[in-house]
Amino acid sequence: MPAGIDRFPVDMVKRYFGADERSREEQAAGPGAGANSRLLPGVPLDRIIAFGAEDDPSKFNMAHMGLRLAQRANGVSLLHGRVSRGMFNELWPGFDTAEVPIGSITNGVHAPTWAAPQWVELARDLIGSDNLDSLGEAETWQRLQQVDPGHLWWIRSQLRAVLVEDVRARLRRSWLERGASEAELGWIATAFDPEVLTIGFARRVPTYKRLTLMLRDPVRLEKLLLDESRPVQLIVAGKSHPADDGGKALIQQIVRFADRPEVRHRIAFLPDYDMSMARLLYWGCDVWLNNPLRPLEACGTSGMKSALNGGLNLSIRDGWWDEWYDGENGWEIPTADGLADESRRDDIEAGALYDLLESSVTPKYYERNEHGVPGRWVEMVRDYTEKYYAPAAQSLRATIEPADDAPEVPFGAARDLADYRRRAFEAWPRIQITDVDSYGLPDTPVLGSELTLTASVHLAGLAPEEVVVQAVLGGVDAADVLQNPVTVEMTYTGPGEGGNQIFSTTAPLPAAGPVGYTVRVLPYHRLLAGTGELGLVTLA
Repeated sequence: MPAGIDRFPVDMVKRYFGADERSREEQAAGPGAGANSRLLPGVPLDRIIAFGAEDDPSKFNMAHMGLRLAQRANGVSLLHGRVSRGMFNELWPGFDTAEVPIGSITNGVHAPTWAAPQWVELARDLIGSDNLDSLGEAETWQRLQQVDPGHLWWIRSQLRAVLVEDVRARLRRSWLERGASEAELGWIATAFDPEVLTIGFARRVPTYKRLTLMLRDPVRLEKLLLDESRPVQLIVAGKSHPADDGGKALIQQIVRFADRPEVRHRIAFLPDYDMSMARLLYWGCDVWLNNPLRPLEACGTSGMKSALNGGLNLSIRDGWWDEWYDGENGWEIPTADGLADESRRDDIEAGALYDLLESSVTPKYYERNEHGVPGRWVEMVRDYTEKYYAPAAQSLRATIEPADDAPEVPFGAARDLADYRRRAFEAWPRIQITDVDSYGLPDTPVLGSELTLTASVHLAGLAPEEVVVQAVLGGVDAADVLQNPVTVEMTYTGPGEGGNQIFSTTAPLPAAGPVGYTVRVLPYHRLLAGTGELGLVTLA
């Protein structure tokens, strides 16, 4: 079945909406004159069918219907927005893919629901108050950063131990329901270990999420699970759609592997996946595994919930992880995008997953300092909090403040941001860099020689303080393509001719040899996460 998009037979839609069987005279005499749909009087049945039309005339496409009826549409991550613009380009004939009006707003999660009570209590202790509203303030996060790494690790270890006890209880129930006797289940008392690196994989199971990628090389997986000095344990949970036979088959493969006596104390599939089970998994797993077939993951919020509890993500760069991974806050599983042979692609990406576990994930977990704390591991968790959750919390707090010019209006700052986004998208097609002048370089420039650039920019109604103008400099290759470019912000110097605005900067050359440069314009608002958030840029 198609993942994420419902498609129904047109005949089914006709049956439920139905045609108005009154005579034409009766229709004209009563309400809904001219109607030929019982459920929507006044709307022709053919028009209803047209809302969901697609290439296959026998299908009614719910996604097409939604896009045709909605004034605004968005993907649930930056990558999902880009993919969706390509997928649905046909609904906007005559428009380039980049012009398709589908934006992106990355999903989030409700922290109070998914954060373990121990983390909430620690935050209250560090803040010195039961009121967590101050998490939106920068000084609050400075106090949180003072937490002892050993205490962080102690909480993580306690949560892992709680998870292990729950897994043992669920394993026992599952085996008994499958017909095992108590006499056969003595091994469960020591199954899983509260000190062992614990990896979680829990979600619904459409085929594109590749539940069984970890099984591509069973021998290598078994070696990881049973390593004497650096073992891992894997907890898998999930549900497939009742009509998804492919997803059910994947679960059966995992169960067969996890039932093997030699590994069943290190890997388990937990049935009856629900929110109560999910909480314990997010709380107790050290690593959250996600290996979808890129770029089919829309967002994938389970990794966010794990990160809230000090878990690190080990994931394909898809969905939210594509924009949040920075090289230090977890791990990226390399992908073989574009490889037509899906089996070969799975082999390559599974191999990359095993390599990461062996060479990076397990060493960081098991290398301990003199206090028994994995210092590099805790530092990665700290980086994640400082670089992402703290700025996000501060940004949220800022959006609920009143606007400067209307202190009585609630959420004034958010309204101001929404107005800016609207004006920026309207103005951007008309923004132009009309002229760039350069001077100041000697006849034979060398590394460090200073270049002055002045740009004349038509801002199409935006104010100079509502954009960032940057010079981009770097060495050039034989094809005149910039190599290792650096960006330098240009300063607004005043109005120019024809309503244009002038920006200028002086910067040292970043490389020896042939050097190139360009100028670009980006949107700016204090509440944007960054200049790339809106996906708008104009180049000279």
